[in-house]
Amino acid sequence: MPISPAARSAFIIGGLFFTFILLAVFGVLHEAQRIRRERDQTKAVNSRTSGGEMVWLPEGKMTMGAVDGAPDELKMHDVKVRGFWMDKTEVTNEQFARFVKETGYITQAERKPVIPDGRTVRAEQREPGGWVFTPPKTPDAAGDIWRYVPGANWRHPEGPQSNIDGREKYPVVQVCWDDAIAFASWAGKRLPTEAEWEYAARGGAMHNPYVWGKEMKPGGRWDANIWQGRFPVEDKAEDGFAGLAPVGTFRTNDYGLADMAGNAWEWCADWYDATYYNRSPHANPPGPEKSDDPDEPSVPKRVARGGSYLSSENNGAGYRPSARRKVPPGYASCDLGFRCARSIQ
Repeated sequence: MPISPAARSAFIIGGLFFTFILLAVFGVLHEAQRIRRERDQTKAVNSRTSGGEMVWLPEGKMTMGAVDGAPDELKMHDVKVRGFWMDKTEVTNEQFARFVKETGYITQAERKPVIPDGRTVRAEQREPGGWVFTPPKTPDAAGDIWRYVPGANWRHPEGPQSNIDGREKYPVVQVCWDDAIAFASWAGKRLPTEAEWEYAARGGAMHNPYVWGKEMKPGGRWDANIWQGRFPVEDKAEDGFAGLAPVGTFRTNDYGLADMAGNAWEWCADWYDATYYNRSPHANPPGPEKSDDPDEPSVPKRVARGGSYLSSENNGAGYRPSARRKVPPGYASCDLGFRCARSIQ
């Protein structure tokens, strides 16, 4: 028996409605599953108090690099980043101390350096230690401001005479790249890629010159622990600190992340390559396969981001979200720390 046009139309409409209902139910169930998964992950991540509180960053896009920065910040290119978790703050002395207590880990700055055959170094660099910023006594003596100090390590950031008593909430420093990797592995995390780090620092605002916005000093206040004055002669400490500050002292960016500019430089997972942006993939760039620094081609380098309390307008403005630093992975200093990331499961 032939079906009438009206019945056929009703059947088609009913089928479309049923399909729509199924798709809607599937979408609701899928979204509920995603929310439950993220909630469970948040609970799991935050339960590791030693690893630190984390913030979820949703998938998104950004324009990476800058046209008015250093040559290695070119070329500007669009990047898509999948969602991931990131530590709200830099890893603190308190968190690192727990890691050391539970694992017995010894940082590289606490071990006797391995000197390659044929390499000439000063006598003090044959002892365990790290690099310490040494302000010049006079403006004329501003040339040699970094000094390798035997006995400098994460417990004694400025040398044997210093300590971290009362600085539990300060960022851990004097840690090399391998130290950061070891902590991240213990905490069930990893180091962020360079692209993830810049995406996080920008806080969803893709073209601002600073992580806090468009103005250097919005409303007359400093929004990061950086150097005010003529580097390296005088730090006026207008931000309230003439050295490291407790993590989270300054306001967070729009993603809820603190200290994405200043305080301590932060290790990233990537090798440093001055021209990587010319061939970087547009989706989730993992970084180059090896280091390439034209200034020191024989010295492998990793990337560090974010600047430190020593960063100023007249020494590179490393606190800009696009600024890159190239650092040998075995290097440890009084202004270099890290924070961790975590992939969605």
